[in-house]
Amino acid sequence: MNQPLRLTLATAILAAFSLSSHAADAPTVTISGFGTAALTATDTDDVEYARFNQAAGVGKSPRAGVDSNFGIQGTAKINDWLSFTAQGLARKNARDAYGAELSWAFAKFKVSDEISIRVGRIGMPIYMISDFRQVGYANTMIRPSQEVYGQIYGDSYDGADAMYQHNFGDTTVTAQIGVGTMSARITDNNRIKYKPATTVNIVAENGPFTVRFGRADAKVSVEGSESIDGLIATLHKVGMSKVANDLSVTDVDGSFTSLGFTMDYKNVLVQGEYAVRKTDSLTLPDTSSYYAMLGYRFGKVTPYYYYGTVKQDSARTYAGLPATGPLAALGAGVNVAIKAGLQSTNALGLRWDFHKSAALKVQVDRIKPRDGAGTFLRAKPGFSDTVNVYAAGIDFVF
Repeated sequence: MNQPLRLTLATAILAAFSLSSHAADAPTVTISGFGTAALTATDTDDVEYARFNQAAGVGKSPRAGVDSNFGIQGTAKINDWLSFTAQGLARKNARDAYGAELSWAFAKFKVSDEISIRVGRIGMPIYMISDFRQVGYANTMIRPSQEVYGQIYGDSYDGADAMYQHNFGDTTVTAQIGVGTMSARITDNNRIKYKPATTVNIVAENGPFTVRFGRADAKVSVEGSESIDGLIATLHKVGMSKVANDLSVTDVDGSFTSLGFTMDYKNVLVQGEYAVRKTDSLTLPDTSSYYAMLGYRFGKVTPYYYYGTVKQDSARTYAGLPATGPLAALGAGVNVAIKAGLQSTNALGLRWDFHKSAALKVQVDRIKPRDGAGTFLRAKPGFSDTVNVYAAGIDFVF
């Protein structure tokens, strides 16, 4: 979304909110919020554990920044066919600081009882829990799967989507298509951009069962990365342009396909997703990932178990690079750049719904990296040990 359109939409939302205090027949305004107050720690200082899209993490000393956040959302319903929604989110970000972001800001047009159109900043529907993955209270686990949800940077895009919902007997089917652009910060100085991105999202719900299919395609670029840009420039300089082109991340084709399933039947909870990422750049390797979660309710207490893993489908070494001589270090740098962080996680957790709008969660993750440090940050050279991650927090909504 360009700057004038973004400002126009924000102004319209604020105007709709302000009208509610001046007229009896003003738009219907609803305000809601959510948050998580949590502490996270690990059993080692040899690496740092962080969520995806965070620049720094946590070691042995407990910190609140990894799993804590706060969000607020407002919706102004103007009439039967027009509404405005905005959502702000504060959390630890890619600049290693708490920051606020406008995660949603869209106008929704209800064309009919079954068709609606949204224009503005919209949550990108690429996962099973895309619309509420930041709302800890809405999820059983304390955080989404690192293995699956760490494959794509960014939560929302600027554009438009159309949604169709219809009941086929006892089954409700929702089909959604969208197009837009997204820019997400990876670290303090570099960004990944999807321009344009197209999405397809289909959800079928029948009683306690939900099945979801999603697909996103985009032209992908990474901008401002000194390590990638410097490596590619050096490869061109020494005459290895073919290797440099294979590593380039400028308007390369990329796709993300996912399939998810949930079951909430009596006291049994089941949730899982399988996802495949593909790009035309070796710097963003092709990956396959999945997770599965099983829980069981005992009144207000729900223990659960989770397993997740990710593997690389593209090559983890570039054939033909010099292994000796003055260019050996350059070849080693290329092989580092094309490796995805591989790991598997086994986790045990417990959720206690002690209040109608708040839940206490504790979770222990046992993460095993493979061929490297996995998704851990600031790993000491040669690190490949299993790491235990401990977290406890309260999720709430209002």
